[in-house]
Amino acid sequence: MAAEKEPQNSNEESVEVSKTETPVPKEKKSPIKLITRIVLIISVLFFVWYILSDRHTPYTDQARIKGLVTPITSRVSGNIIDIRIKLHSKVKAGDTLFQLDRSPFEIAVLKAEANIDNTTQSVAASTSSVKSAAGRLGVAKAQLDRAQRNWNRVEKVMRENAGALSENDKDQSETALLTATEQVASAEANLDRAKQSLGDSGPDNPKIRAAIQDLEKAQLDLAFTTIIAPTDGVIESFDIDLGYFASAGQPITTLISKSDVWIQADLKENNLSLMKVGNPVKFNLDIVPGKIYEGTIRSIGYGVATENSSKGGLPSVSSKTGWLRDPQRFPVIISLDNSNIEFHNIIRLGGQVDVVVYTGNNGLLNALASFRIKFNSWMSYVR
Repeated sequence: MAAEKEPQNSNEESVEVSKTETPVPKEKKSPIKLITRIVLIISVLFFVWYILSDRHTPYTDQARIKGLVTPITSRVSGNIIDIRIKLHSKVKAGDTLFQLDRSPFEIAVLKAEANIDNTTQSVAASTSSVKSAAGRLGVAKAQLDRAQRNWNRVEKVMRENAGALSENDKDQSETALLTATEQVASAEANLDRAKQSLGDSGPDNPKIRAAIQDLEKAQLDLAFTTIIAPTDGVIESFDIDLGYFASAGQPITTLISKSDVWIQADLKENNLSLMKVGNPVKFNLDIVPGKIYEGTIRSIGYGVATENSSKGGLPSVSSKTGWLRDPQRFPVIISLDNSNIEFHNIIRLGGQVDVVVYTGNNGLLNALASFRIKFNSWMSYVR
């Protein structure tokens, strides 16, 4: 009996041992929760970075290259007989662009020169008239002096001896005095008229001055027949040929000037809170992928046109539309680094620009902003 019970006990012990040694399976952690936590943490970090960078290192892709555009016009009207440029020609200040027909203006110069000679002769004739009038006045005054002395003798004789002279002699002497007085007055009036007609003698004479001004105007018009470049730049909008009649004041072509080039970045209103004139800027161009350029803020706009207000010459900026209202944007003018000659050789007005502004010494934010603008410049390869 005892022997029969031993196997049963051993079986029970083995069952107990097996129960104690069997590991209990652990619950598996769901990867969805982990991914959700990571996504939430990243989202919070991006949200915080977005809020801080929006003010400390503002970024915009709504920026374009701006510059001075000069319409080339003629100061005088005439036919074009020589063209020395082509479309997209690079020109220097003072280079001749067009030559108008000079013949009509050369004739006008000769006519003005002849007019000066005629005016000088006319003034000389007027001078002779003045001299003649002055001579007649002198004769009249001499006659008046003789008549006055004769009348004085008549009066003296009449006082000393009333019957020495007849009434006829007295009347003749008095009439001669009155006639001489009137002749002097008439001669003085003639002299004044001659002087007024002559005016100042020499170059100060009004007729001579007017003739000289006509000559200067004719010479100036002749010089305007040569149309030159006012500044360094590139020719655009060129589509005329020889024989084209250039009307005064009407554009012939367009010159994109290189005298001043800037970037207009339309930044959101909340981007401007920490921004100041002189803050450094980095930007990239689609035409040069992977390249970063530098500049500084020149000025910050104080007003823009709105739909419900009179424009009054204020700049207009475009805003993106979405389910949330986009903040108002203001133009920020950025000066370029003039020492970078390469940039000025590849610049194109109207080109799109990505811009980031550094408002202070914020190490982490500035580093992230630099990485962002560099990443955008690389993306220009695949845009």
